[in-house]
Amino acid sequence: MPTRLSPPVAIAIALPLLLAVTVAAIAITARVRGIGEPPPPDTGPLAVAPVESPDASSPECTALLAALPEQLDGPDSPLSPRPIAQAESLPGVRAWAASPRPVVLRCGLPRPAELSPTSPLLEVNGVRWLQLDDGLPEPVQVSYIAVDRPVYVALTLPVDAGSAPLQHVSDVVRETLPATAVAVR
Repeated sequence: MPTRLSPPVAIAIALPLLLAVTVAAIAITARVRGIGEPPPPDTGPLAVAPVESPDASSPECTALLAALPEQLDGPDSPLSPRPIAQAESLPGVRAWAASPRPVVLRCGLPRPAELSPTSPLLEVNGVRWLQLDDGLPEPVQVSYIAVDRPVYVALTLPVDAGSAPLQHVSDVVRETLPATAVAVR
């Protein structure tokens, strides 16, 4: 004759099993619904704040923007172009859809105030960049400013975008704009 479990022992065995089944059901439901996964990047027109860009309409910026690819290398897949809202009033700006924030390139900016004789520069594919983050304790985006070309070019991207966009843009900058001495004060 089989031994019967006392009610407290049966409850002690059944509760962890019930909890495990419930957690598994929640996880499966979340996975099917896509809960917890990052949203797809926004591909609609991007509102870009106007900034001082004295050389945005220069021949150098015009040539650079014309040489930029439609898509930009991304960490997992190519980044699609993103139209600029009111683009006619923002020369020298291009954007690509990325999550959680877009990748934005600006050409023709003034010399960055942060550039000094002791600024650490990052060289990527033959282009020297000044790296600036957003100043948060855990930055969410980073900007790289090409400082060794006839015009200043800034590329701003989410920190988790990896190095592929910067490498891709560095190749285009190197091929389009001649290298110059870094102008420090």
